[in-house]
Amino acid sequence: MSDNRPSLALRFRGYLPVVVDVETGGFNAHTDALLEIAAVTLEMDHEGILRPAQRVHYHVDPFEGANIDQAALDFTGIDPWNPLRGAVPEEMALRGVFEAVRKAVKQNHCKRAILVGHNAFFDHDFLKAAVVRNDLKRDPFHPFSCFDTASLAGLALGQTVLARACEMAGIPFSQSQAHSALYDATRTAELFCTIVNRWRDLGGWPPPPASEMPPTLASKSGDF
Repeated sequence: MSDNRPSLALRFRGYLPVVVDVETGGFNAHTDALLEIAAVTLEMDHEGILRPAQRVHYHVDPFEGANIDQAALDFTGIDPWNPLRGAVPEEMALRGVFEAVRKAVKQNHCKRAILVGHNAFFDHDFLKAAVVRNDLKRDPFHPFSCFDTASLAGLALGQTVLARACEMAGIPFSQSQAHSALYDATRTAELFCTIVNRWRDLGGWPPPPASEMPPTLASKSGDF
C-alpha cells in the first residue's frame, strides 16, 4: 500500500476507529444492565475524507441479576421489559457487533479497532465488562485506548455536550431522538468525522516534518 494513498490504516496507525454508544441501567459497568449497543464503522474515500459507513444496533436483555435504576430508565425512555424491543442476550449482541467490526478492520487493512465515543470511557467500560461477563475471547477493540469526542469537540468547537457540539459543527441533532444508542452513535460518528476532516482541511494532516514544526514551550532553553 502506497504511503501517498489515503487510508484509515495509515491515518490512525493501523487502528480502525469504530464509534460505539451504549444505553444502560446505571453508571456501574459491572453491576448495571447493558440495554442497548450500537456501533458505526467508518470509511475513507480516495480524497482522504472520513465518513460513517455501516451501522449495527441491538436492544439487549439485562443480564441475570443486573441492577437497573429507575432514574436511568426515566432518562433514556427505555422499557427493558417491553417485548416489542426485540432484545437479544448480551452475548448475541456482542458477537453481532464484533463480527461487523472485524470485517471492517480486515477491509481497511487495519490491525485492530479503536473505540470512539462521547465520554468514551463510559462506553468502553460497559463494553469491556460485558466481554468479561460473557467470556468472549476475541474482542476486536484496543484494550484501553480510545478516542473521546467530548475532548475533541472541546478542543475543536469549544463544546463538550454532544448536542451542542453537533450544533456548532452544523450537524442536526434531535433531543427527542437522543439517548437511543443508534441515534447517538450516528451523531457521534458524524461529529468525529467532521473534526478529523476539518483538521485535514486546515493543514493539520499529514503533519509536517518534525524539523518544520513550530517551537514549543518545552523547547525553550532552561526547560527539562
